[in-house]
Amino acid sequence: MDALTKMFSLEGRTAVITGGTRGIGAAMAIALAEAGADIILIQRDESNKQTHDTITSLGRKCTIATADLADQSSVSKIIPDLVAAGHNMDILLTCAGIQKRHPAHQFPDDDWNNVLQVNLTTVFTMCRDFGAYLLSKPEPPAGKSRGSIINVASLLTYQGGITVPAYAASKGGIGQLTKALSNEWAAKGINVNAIAPGYIDTDMNTALMADVERQKSILTRIPAGRWGQPEDFKGVVVFLAGDASRYVSGEIVNVDGGWMGR
Repeated sequence: MDALTKMFSLEGRTAVITGGTRGIGAAMAIALAEAGADIILIQRDESNKQTHDTITSLGRKCTIATADLADQSSVSKIIPDLVAAGHNMDILLTCAGIQKRHPAHQFPDDDWNNVLQVNLTTVFTMCRDFGAYLLSKPEPPAGKSRGSIINVASLLTYQGGITVPAYAASKGGIGQLTKALSNEWAAKGINVNAIAPGYIDTDMNTALMADVERQKSILTRIPAGRWGQPEDFKGVVVFLAGDASRYVSGEIVNVDGGWMGR
């Protein structure tokens, strides 16, 4: 194995992933497996095995662990249960997220609480518990990593959006959480970064893509001239998960076709 290939290889590592059953999360889970990692998918249930089956077809091990990310008591058990089951884990990718749209002056408490739970509190809980797990491992040799945490942010980490105050608040929180955890853990061999998707052709953006005028205005602003695809995230997640990015921490990497530079 040449030096560059080795730098991007995830052989012998295991990644824990939320939101890996479709869209961007599925593409990133498959990319990590293609780079050599075994995968633990956190899902509500086992009814959707498409990502699982794709990963096992690559010759990688894939385990499904069930949890309800909207239920804090369920979330609090995820990492401790995986540790108790004897899993040796190296990478955490938190991709699960939900969206609710209402005018701000009519935004219901229940929808606000649900979005903040799934998109922010669940992410903090998993990062906290995964970080504690990694810190329990022996200190690595100089220049080596204990592991990597990759959160999924958004353009709304920077911008406010329209009729999505809860989503914007949650993704703003992801940006600051990523930096805060990096400040504490980078010196201890844990890299914490985030990926911020731009406008991507996924189920979450169905409403936007159905709005002809809004889609036109969005597309006009994207320098790349197209909406993104889930496959556009494969390279960046492999980079952030492995040795190639070992001096990269506390960053939010935009994958947006140039939107934020416009």
